[in-house]
Amino acid sequence: MKMSKQIEKALVMTAEEMRRALIRIAHEICERNRGVQQLAFIGIHSRGDALARRIAANIAAIEELEPPVGAIDITLHRDDLDLFNRQALAGSRTSINFAIDGMRVILVDDVLYTGRTIRAALDALTHFGRPASVQLAALIDRGHRELPIAADYVGKNIPTSKRETVVVAIEEKDGRDAVTICEEADE
Repeated sequence: MKMSKQIEKALVMTAEEMRRALIRIAHEICERNRGVQQLAFIGIHSRGDALARRIAANIAAIEELEPPVGAIDITLHRDDLDLFNRQALAGSRTSINFAIDGMRVILVDDVLYTGRTIRAALDALTHFGRPASVQLAALIDRGHRELPIAADYVGKNIPTSKRETVVVAIEEKDGRDAVTICEEADE
């Protein structure tokens, strides 16, 4: 039986490039929203939440006002898990300690791919209120959309094949910041 493993093909973002991209995204958010009043960040667990905190901290440095930041676990809203698996995985890591009604929510994810994660996040958000608007920030947009979803703010567009995987490593969870492209290799 053949086993497949991931091999790293290319480093596409260094820690410094990630830092600059997140600062640029913060500036774009401030400009588009004419400030940060009524703005809130919700990161998609498990790397989007850390990226959301970084963007909010960058905004605090720019605007001298840090918007609230939360995290959302989309497990129960995924369309690729059957009901049994959803119940087995329940143990939500959602943490939204502020009202989102009437807020301009910036949803943050590490990699935008098919759009299904974002659809699940939008479904999950409805349990917490009705924001005035939802905007999407993604560190990486790799294409291959299956749903009509586009990011408002993108750190970097990386064309990939469906055989490739984009791996975002972040200091808070992985001990380093980097974005790599990996590919399955048959052994």
